[in-house]
Amino acid sequence: MKNANPIRILVAEDHLIARVGVTTIVNLQPDMTVVAEAANGQRAVELYRQHVPDVTLLDLRMPVLSGIQAAAAIRHDYPRAKLIALTTYGGDEDIRRALQAAYRRT
Repeated sequence: MKNANPIRILVAEDHLIARVGVTTIVNLQPDMTVVAEAANGQRAVELYRQHVPDVTLLDLRMPVLSGIQAAAAIRHDYPRAKLIALTTYGGDEDIRRALQAAYRRT
């Protein structure tokens, strides 16, 4: 049974199989629901503004705008946005850049 007030999640991932997989897993949770899906960083920013989700799952490497650029844009307008970085790449540099974007104040 789904929760009456589920955690609202935006999934931003450019790979269709990964996006569908994450969305399916989230939607199977009784206290979570995916409110929007984006295949690139620009669309993630647009959908964030439209839905203002509770949490955004954001791939770091996407076309048009990277996840890092999308995170910076979202946090610029919504400094309290809750963002979780998704990546299959193992590198400290990606993590460092994601954290800088998330905590940059402009």
